[in-house]
Formats: sequence, C-alpha cells, structure tokens
Amino acid sequence: MNHRAFVTGLGAALAAPLSTVVLVRPRFAIGAETGTKSPRIGILSPPEPLTTLDVFRRGLRDLGYAEESGTRIEYRLGQDNTFPGLAAELVALKVDILIAVTPPAIRAAQRATATIPIIMVLSGDPVALGLVKSLGQPDGNTTGVATLTYELSPKRLEVFKQCVPKLREIAVLVYPYPEIRAEVLGRMKLASRSLGVRIHPLEVRELVDVGPALNEIQRARLDGVMVEPSPLTSTSMARIVDFAAMNRLPAIDARRQFPERGGRMSYGIDYAEHVRAGIRYVAKILAGSRPADLPIEQPSKFELVINLKTAKALGLTILPSLLLRADQVIE
Repeated sequence: MNHRAFVTGLGAALAAPLSTVVLVRPRFAIGAETGTKSPRIGILSPPEPLTTLDVFRRGLRDLGYAEESGTRIEYRLGQDNTFPGLAAELVALKVDILIAVTPPAIRAAQRATATIPIIMVLSGDPVALGLVKSLGQPDGNTTGVATLTYELSPKRLEVFKQCVPKLREIAVLVYPYPEIRAEVLGRMKLASRSLGVRIHPLEVRELVDVGPALNEIQRARLDGVMVEPSPLTSTSMARIVDFAAMNRLPAIDARRQFPERGGRMSYGIDYAEHVRAGIRYVAKILAGSRPADLPIEQPSKFELVINLKTAKALGLTILPSLLLRADQVIE
C-alpha cells in the first residue's frame, strides 16, 4: 500500500564492516575505438551494502557510463583497517573519480590523494566529522552528498513513541563516532526527556559487540529497540529482526530494508535516491566541474515504512494518522 511522502527532519552516518572483499570488474576498451578516453571510476566501500553497489551500477548506466560501453569501474570493498591500502590501489590505477562510501572510506581516500576528485556517499555529517570545510563550499578535492542520519535521530525517536505510546525504556544501538558522539547522545537524551522515555545507548564498535548488546536489552528488560545505521547493524539486521520478534519487542531502524525483512518500522532518508544523487556528481566532474565548486547535497526525501503484519503479531495498534503519513505499509 503506497501513500504520500512523509517529509521532515534531517539525518546521519556509518562505520565499518567485517571482512575484506576485493572485486575487480572486467575492463572494457570499447570507447578507445572512437579515440575518446573511457572514464575509469573507483568505488571504495564496505562489502555489506551490495544493494547500494547495484544502485551505483544502474545509476552510472543511466548516465551513459556503463561497463559494457567502455567505462571501467574498479571496486575495492573492505573495512576501516583495509581502506587505506585499497584507496592507495585505486590511486595507483589513476582512476578519474573516486567514490567513497561511509566516513572511514572517505578519510582513507582523502589521505591517499589530494588531486583525484572524491565523491562522498553515506558520509554522515561531513562537516562535524571534519571531512569537508562546509556544505556550501567543501573546498579541496571532495564533494558529494551528506546523510545527516544522526541529525534525524530525535525525529525517529518521536515517530517511534507515536507508534508505540507505551514505550518507556528504549535501547539505542549506535556506532560511537568520537567526533560527534557527545552531541548525538545529547540530542537523543533531550528528545527522550520531552517524550517521557529513557534511552539506553549501547555502542556497537565491532561485530562481536552485537551479541552482548542484545543480551543487555534482554537482561535490562527494555521495551523497545532503536537501531542507528552503520555497516555493522546492516550486517546484523536479520539477527536484530529475529531477536526483536523472539522477545516481542517493537523496533525501529533508519533503513526501509528493516521492515521489509520483518522488522517493525523505519524512518530515515531514501537511501536509493541518496546514492543516485551522489552519482550525478560523476557527470558534473567528468564534464569539467571542480569538486570544490560543487556544494554538498543534503537529504530532501525521508521515508516512513511500517510493517503492519509485524505490528499485529506484537499486538500493537497503529494510529490511522500514522498509516496515512507512511510512504509504505507492508501487510
């Protein structure tokens, strides 16, 4: 059931996955026959968001940069500690543009090159994280799109409370970026007080932290789970969904894949549109624009997705007003 768009708030950012995968796509030289140089595009990303990579591929094809038409796309998929080496590989290949996904990948790309244009995707708040000078004037060789997901966290908490009025003690699974941790938690606590709930931040720095965090939710008898986006929580999404269902806990995430996989609901940016917006910078830069002259784009569309089947299984009644505000209701 599709409904009109629910647009409010802002949003923020990610972290690092678990294993290193290096994918090198076949290189085509069709464009060489015409005498024009085929672009070579490097993508530095965590291995988990494979659907994100599919959106990249389709978006580049829509812009006329398909691999079968001569564009060479070099994929390097890794994690925090492998990004520097993988970024160096892409620089050595002399890619024309380097697309970096998540803040750790962006940092590695910036340290690897000061000349190759870098397009940020899933960048969080790039100013607060020190990735760029400002949104309007990024400066240097980096531009792209900001997610601002943690900026949206208070609104997500509000929507969660509206959907489940009886919530009192809420676990928040969060990746602790040191640059913004205090501000993020401060905003969440301020919002929680106005809503009459108490949040329990549970930091997920590594994959091994997910199990203890879920055990703590069970031990403390918390009555709701809010999942902040990161590659770690994405990798563990099925486990978190199963845990919430087994313990009959309402849960909310920032990504629509959460309710699509059986979770309770999601509220956040339209990630597919976010990636497509990043891809549009490719055409601008290949046409001659300098990254420093291209302002960073902020989210303009936000999605509320509700899994009504899961809500009914938990014995929850969803207000008709929330169903009308939802972009999608899964029945």
